[in-house]
Amino acid sequence: MGPDDFDYDLPAEAIAQEPLDDRPSARLLDTTGDQVAHRTVRDLPSLLGPGDVVVVNDTRVLLARLRFRRSTGGTAEVLLLHPVDGQVEDPVLDSGARWEALVRPSRRLPPGSELSIGSDPTVRDLVVEVGVDLGEGRRHVTLRTPDGDLLAALERHGEMPLPPYIEADLVDPERYQTVFSDRPASAAAPTAGLHLTDDVLDRCRAAGARVERLELVVGLDTFRPVTVADLNDHRMHRERYRVAPAVMEVCREARRDGGRVVAVGTTTVRALESAARFGPYGLTDLFIRSPFDFAVVDVLMTNFHLPRSTLLVMLEAF
Repeated sequence: MGPDDFDYDLPAEAIAQEPLDDRPSARLLDTTGDQVAHRTVRDLPSLLGPGDVVVVNDTRVLLARLRFRRSTGGTAEVLLLHPVDGQVEDPVLDSGARWEALVRPSRRLPPGSELSIGSDPTVRDLVVEVGVDLGEGRRHVTLRTPDGDLLAALERHGEMPLPPYIEADLVDPERYQTVFSDRPASAAAPTAGLHLTDDVLDRCRAAGARVERLELVVGLDTFRPVTVADLNDHRMHRERYRVAPAVMEVCREARRDGGRVVAVGTTTVRALESAARFGPYGLTDLFIRSPFDFAVVDVLMTNFHLPRSTLLVMLEAF
């Protein structure tokens, strides 16, 4: 199979531009039984039982899109993808840290170029120094703030990095965060988890299932289509993940005792299957496609996915 086998027509009018007011009222197509059933996410607890483990990705979306006015009068945009400094399990999120980012217009910003934001022209509240060219619009950038508090500066000046197919303004930025989001780090939301609420998760527990968390920092391949003619030539960009050994043990015990590991979202699948192969934390470039031996995940709850995306390729393998 090649990329063309994962292409289909997606009319713009079929893409919802505003989230549902009631998160778990989103429709759920259930294929776990002998027949396909039409449900909503609110019905998820009824599909679970004692011994099952529901695993969610609790990464939080960073206000990672920065817009600048260049000294020449033109504009520039920086989309932070992930930090590259520090230990793999504990990246540096402070002022002075280097990040991998998408930069536009990359070709007009030679290494050493500086972009800055600040309401007062004499005070540069956030400075981005553009570094080495990594190809495909990706650059290393260094971020600096006068007070050293990078996350606070991003809260002031950053924008929510909504997917390119969402054109409407987001009235409430929290609607692009899961209710269980924790550490700000991702360039996109783990979108399957957006439909869950504390009530739904509590009812999952009441049904006898455990709910566990992990972190995969969602990066470029979540919204980057496959552009090569042969899937063998597609290179996955690395994403940072963290899966506590205790979570992996819970998953192993569940499968051993007849329960199921239920992954909420493709990012959760990627983290669990990476942890099984490479260890509890690290940077993964795992490309899940047929044939693939799923070592951890038994059930997947996911959204629809864009044409020619690596996520659609993963679904075919699953």
